[in-house]
Amino acid sequence: MIEDALFTYCVDHTDKEDAVLENIARQTHLKVLKPRMISGPVQGKFLELQTKMLKPRLVLEIGTFTGYAAVCMARGLDDMGRLITLDINDELEEMVRGFFGSSGVGHKIDYRIGNALKLIPKITGNFDMVFIDADKINYSRYYDLVIDRLNPGGIIFADNILWSGKVLESHRKKLDKDTAAILAFNRKVQNDHRVENVILPIRDGIMMARKRT
Repeated sequence: MIEDALFTYCVDHTDKEDAVLENIARQTHLKVLKPRMISGPVQGKFLELQTKMLKPRLVLEIGTFTGYAAVCMARGLDDMGRLITLDINDELEEMVRGFFGSSGVGHKIDYRIGNALKLIPKITGNFDMVFIDADKINYSRYYDLVIDRLNPGGIIFADNILWSGKVLESHRKKLDKDTAAILAFNRKVQNDHRVENVILPIRDGIMMARKRT
């Protein structure tokens, strides 16, 4: 959402990826369709720092992709914290488990394959932090599944909330289903008195919603 030169400046002034994250990014770009879906160094470091500040006991990630964000968040967890990450794509499972195994934080990550709409109700316990980064059509359904199980003071992050600018009518030719879903999600959060929220223009936009205490 910002010009390439400014984003490069942001990357250059963010902690550098180590060998683990560099390898995840490289292998994703070499072997996986739509590699731009990876979180990358700026968003990854943002999530890691947020995790360190929040000190959550249970984090839920909806949409693992190749595991970059999961590794970043797991690095932010203390010894008591754990991350459950869900993804429907079993074709990436072997690769992702390999990344987790070599990350040094794999013991904090519980990686589950399946439909998140069915998996979430089976998880025991309440969440301190949730990161939604899956199919846009179901963003509002994911939110409804987790908001009542989010502890007071807990945070929900949702990615791609600006949707390449298509949340603005002037930036789209027509209103497709994904854009309509993002717009509906943004309205839902904005009108939910249970949370206080802000949209951060990081990459493709991150909604940050804190459950009121």
